[in-house]
Amino acid sequence: MEKTISSKVIFSGVLLTVLRDEVVLENGAMSTREHVLHPGAVAIVPVTDDGKVILVEQYRYPIKSKLLEIPAGKFDKPGEDPLECAKRELEEETGYTAKSYTYLGYIHTTPGFSNEVIHLYLAQGLTPGDSNPDEDEIIETKIEDFEHVVQKCISGEITDAKTVAGIMRAYFKFKEMKKI
Repeated sequence: MEKTISSKVIFSGVLLTVLRDEVVLENGAMSTREHVLHPGAVAIVPVTDDGKVILVEQYRYPIKSKLLEIPAGKFDKPGEDPLECAKRELEEETGYTAKSYTYLGYIHTTPGFSNEVIHLYLAQGLTPGDSNPDEDEIIETKIEDFEHVVQKCISGEITDAKTVAGIMRAYFKFKEMKKI
């Protein structure tokens, strides 16, 4: 374990806070750790009864490119229930609601510099509706065959980490349920 000696906020924004900590390492040496505090998030793998996945495509400014992703979003308030966040984000981004949600665990997205945790859900029993994305989100909904999306994750065509993790966990959940 590393022991924190001091901690200073070096940036506080709308979404993120960045800290610079001075720490003592396990071997007794001193070091600096800069890290991002993130409120947490959810990502949903929405699968239709006929084996299609509802995906979203959106431009991601930090990488200056569009990505094909599963719907996702951050917690609106500290302590928000991940399932309630998942329900809200699925409907906001895609317009779909789901009859059932299966928790697929969580992932640490970038533990080398952030505490972000994303909770993953499989959503089934989907009903289409009208999406209502945040005003700063320009999202295009895409519907693709689940097996094809799995192959895109394996081939590297899909590079978004939460999407790869969510799709692969859903794939193995379906195998466990003998649906594949």
